[in-house]
Amino acid sequence: MKENLTVSLNAELLQTILEGARRLYPKEMILFLRGKKTKSTIVITELVVPPLATYGRGFAGIRLHMMPMDFSIVGTVHSHPSGNVMPSSADLNHFFGNVLMIVGFAFEDESNAAVYNSYGEKLALQVTKS
Repeated sequence: MKENLTVSLNAELLQTILEGARRLYPKEMILFLRGKKTKSTIVITELVVPPLATYGRGFAGIRLHMMPMDFSIVGTVHSHPSGNVMPSSADLNHFFGNVLMIVGFAFEDESNAAVYNSYGEKLALQVTKS
């Protein structure tokens, strides 16, 4: 079920995500993505740090029962220290929201980032200038 959906965020927000991943490397990091969804676009406007998240080598975990009800959360972003930005079966089985963004080592720019829908299909990523 291929979606023609574009995920958009500004370059400064992407750099914040990449910096967080660099700082936690070699552990994985995870954040919630806050934004708005229209028919063909999801615009990510903010990041939310999950309360009591766990960060480790090869995993990052969140406690969904600790999150307030927030309908502006459109998905998650997490890092893959291996550099592989493809979602694993665990990533897809724990999908939350509309999109999954994965950033991979070397955490430098949009070439180290990809977004997916719940079927694991890659979506278009648009990085805008601030």
